[in-house]
Amino acid sequence: MISVYAFFLYIIPLIGLHFCSAINTITPTQFLKDPETLVSKNSKYILGFFSPPNSTHRYVGIWYDQPSVTKEVIWVANRNNPVTDSNGVLRLSVNGNLQVFNARNQTLWSSNVTQTAANFSVAQLSDFGNLVVQVFASNTTTRENGTTIWSSFFHPADSVLPNMRFLLTPNSDLRRVLQAWRSSSDPSYGRYSIGTNSLGLFQIIIWDGDKLHWRSGPWNGNIFIGTRYHNTGYGNILINAGSFAQEEVGGTLTLVFAGANETLLSHYTLTHQGVIAQRWWDDSIHNWGISWKAPDNDCDFYARCGQFGSCNPHPTPTCRCLKGFEPKDREEWKRGNWSSGCVRRKPLQCGLAGAKKQDGFMRLKMMKVPENAELMNGLNLNQCRSVCLRDCTCLAYAYDTQITCLTWHGNLIDVADLSPGGVDLFIRLEHSELGNNMNIKAIIAASILSVLVILLVVAVICFLWRRSRSKGKVPLPDTKFAEKKTTQDPLLFGDKTQVKIDESLILKFETLAEATDDFHESNLLGAGGFGRVYKGKLEDGQEIAVKRLSRASGQGVHEFMNEVELISKLQHRNLVKLLGCCVEGEEKMLIYEFMPNNSLDAFLFDSDKRKRLDWPNRFNIIKGVCRGLLYLHRDSRLRIIHRDLKASNILLDKDLVPKISDFGMARIFGNNQDKACTQRVVGTYGYMAPEYAMEGHFSEKSDVFSLGVSLIEIVSGQKNNNFWYPEESLGLLGYAWKLWNEDKIISLIDPSILSASFEDEIVRCMHVGLLCVQEFAKDRPNMPTVISMLERDIMDLPKPNPTVLYIQRKTPSDTGSSPPQITDNASSTNYITVTSLTAR
Repeated sequence: MISVYAFFLYIIPLIGLHFCSAINTITPTQFLKDPETLVSKNSKYILGFFSPPNSTHRYVGIWYDQPSVTKEVIWVANRNNPVTDSNGVLRLSVNGNLQVFNARNQTLWSSNVTQTAANFSVAQLSDFGNLVVQVFASNTTTRENGTTIWSSFFHPADSVLPNMRFLLTPNSDLRRVLQAWRSSSDPSYGRYSIGTNSLGLFQIIIWDGDKLHWRSGPWNGNIFIGTRYHNTGYGNILINAGSFAQEEVGGTLTLVFAGANETLLSHYTLTHQGVIAQRWWDDSIHNWGISWKAPDNDCDFYARCGQFGSCNPHPTPTCRCLKGFEPKDREEWKRGNWSSGCVRRKPLQCGLAGAKKQDGFMRLKMMKVPENAELMNGLNLNQCRSVCLRDCTCLAYAYDTQITCLTWHGNLIDVADLSPGGVDLFIRLEHSELGNNMNIKAIIAASILSVLVILLVVAVICFLWRRSRSKGKVPLPDTKFAEKKTTQDPLLFGDKTQVKIDESLILKFETLAEATDDFHESNLLGAGGFGRVYKGKLEDGQEIAVKRLSRASGQGVHEFMNEVELISKLQHRNLVKLLGCCVEGEEKMLIYEFMPNNSLDAFLFDSDKRKRLDWPNRFNIIKGVCRGLLYLHRDSRLRIIHRDLKASNILLDKDLVPKISDFGMARIFGNNQDKACTQRVVGTYGYMAPEYAMEGHFSEKSDVFSLGVSLIEIVSGQKNNNFWYPEESLGLLGYAWKLWNEDKIISLIDPSILSASFEDEIVRCMHVGLLCVQEFAKDRPNMPTVISMLERDIMDLPKPNPTVLYIQRKTPSDTGSSPPQITDNASSTNYITVTSLTAR
């Protein structure tokens, strides 16, 4: 008789009446036969044989092991050689070679590796969806410390999963990284592929055969600057589906897909239509959602408007010639065929004998930079312009704060408007084309319109005056009163919400535009979920930081109002000071005191800058952040829960004094309130307490958890969202607790700060950090206790309990004592708002 356990383990309904069994590993003596499956330890991924829709062919692939999730195959082995019946077998040789055989014992696919010195090999599906093959030397008596000789992550099919890494070295084979399926029913190689055409200025290319189909623009170490990043999500909430990050270890540059909420099953897929899409599972509609994709509009297709043409998806026509250029074939342009591009109207004067006036540059704001850029490293904006101006073959330049100077010496191809993203592009024009003299027709039209408006106003005033003479006085509006009333009334936003702002805090848009040089790229300090942050200088010489809300931002009026109302009422040495705000039309901006040392993460996670942060400085930063949190939780007249504390939201002044910033997600607590619950979980994944991320419950202890993550980052010099310990699949918190439990925590401390004179104090800070990130809120200390621990008012510290990496827990819910019950009707999907502002 089959037991219930055996029933659920071995008898899983798939298609029709097929039966399959799950195994843990593949070895030379234990192979995988159709319809058996290999399941990851966390039961998240499955490896096995499958048939695509409308096909009877069988393939070995990996897909998500989620009952409610529509089947999404993310890796295929024998994609070009299917098994034509249900008798396929996946075998592993002793020397570590994976092979797919059919019923006639013919090899349909092989991993093509050999390891002659091996005595034993094993293949296992990791918790990240990576099929890994390890071999063990002939003199090995145990199955530990094997050597990885092959993994599916290094041989991707059409998808990119979290923690998948791409090494960016001159020897990297990145010409064709992903290959799309031929169709939705055929996983063989299709017409589209993804790779790159350069490692000097690394960018992503979608190829249609051998033709460019779409390109991302250069990678600047943070984003691809030619990509239109969408802030789409669930309602007004931005989905944290992850993003690419750059790591540099031992001189090797690595691009890694990281930071995704694991419950969303986020991944990138190249479709058979040639679209790269970032997909995540939306449990509310039981279907896959798309948080970003490209190409997404007509302007995303390569060279849509030909040479010297510029594409904008919104106005009509889509293509226009750049300033100073005209269509090469006007008849074709009238018919909507822009492939012939544009030609220059007036020849450049540079290098011509007797030239009276020098060529200049026209600034095009927020553009996708052209193809074939050349890097001029280490130059500032003015130097970049001078170098290009002196070279008569230099037709354009651009400046990005991360890449520095880019120049172009040939035809400008694949230019597009990327507002509100992109960078400013400066194109070389003959002097008379620069537009320094206003168009005379525009002047005349504006003059006539102004005269007509004046005459109309005079006529209305005369009419009212005559009417008052004949029928009694009709008073004209008291303009002073009206102006005063307007400035004192609450600001009214598009959704009819109001917020009362002190009149002295309101600044005009023109003032901020002048202070930031019209929000010039050279004044850009950083960018994030809210929008961009610019450096500026007011007329009185005061330096400011202007945080400008992006129109496409997932954050909006609610966060803006929240921050203005809260931070304007808070005054503390360790909180950033709000100097004012601006609300005009669709523009919403916050103005802060300028922090010359940017944010903590700009120092902490930079291999050169972190050397400036010796231990005394880091300890002072830790104590300052703690004092700021204590003020928010206990000492201010408003009890505030920040809900988004992290290194990028801790700014440093000229003396490295820390100041907590970004209060868009903060919440006010009542005097007798200990905790609250929300259905809108906001913050940054990796810094949120488990009870908040999983249930929406937050309290002072939620901020304490975020503080604990920051403490461990400060001491270790490692970033939580980018850290990965592959041997046991641990993040930074799990790895720190493992080392603490093994009495090896010293090995995690940043070597640049470790010294005998500070060792006890550093270890104590790590101890306090681990106490702050304990799983249950009741176990974490409050802020007064944290400060007492750090100041040694409390000498004996308790032993920390294990931390968690956001997993579903299965016991009754109570943020104070025990984990939640996950029922069949409950959704475990969390929607996360990213509010990361970098390098301020």
